[in-house]
Amino acid sequence: MHKYPVLATAAAFLVALAVSPAPAAPADRFIHVQVSESNKNGTDVNVNVPLAMAEKVLPTIDKGPLHQGRVTIPNDALQGIDLRSMLDAVRTSPDSNFVTAKDGTQNISVEKSKGNIIVHVKDSKPKGDNVDVTVPLSVVDALFSNVKSDELDVAAALQELDKVGDTLAVTVQSGTDHVRVWIDSNSAQ
Repeated sequence: MHKYPVLATAAAFLVALAVSPAPAAPADRFIHVQVSESNKNGTDVNVNVPLAMAEKVLPTIDKGPLHQGRVTIPNDALQGIDLRSMLDAVRTSPDSNFVTAKDGTQNISVEKSKGNIIVHVKDSKPKGDNVDVTVPLSVVDALFSNVKSDELDVAAALQELDKVGDTLAVTVQSGTDHVRVWIDSNSAQ
């Protein structure tokens, strides 16, 4: 896998482990993570986590950078980038395709559309890596709510994600491997 799908897969897994719903949700909601390897000895993994269960589990995790529903960003990861100012600039700008880049066989785009941040990484090679991530801006705002500058509030972001309804958040296709992350009210995939 190329480095972009690995990062997206890691983010998807973190989301699956650290879900927290809004209080008194009208229907049970679930986060689903599906990982499929189509090769000869491939593995299939399906995770269906009720948001209510995750809400109870999330505060109990204190491992590595995850603590009390928050993730600490390593000191050198931001390298002088003010994410809050950048987010404010994106939030207040009109819908637009902000970044398009070609890196070898990969085409990368980042855009704001209808209240969402959308990232596409498409590889033109056969069986190349392709990543699609769609995140509502309200979820991104919640990540930065009430935390120190080196933290992300995953619990708050996922509470907000629960409010936006059924959504496909992440897809990663890398050769024969496929990862999908989505939220809905179905208990099975």
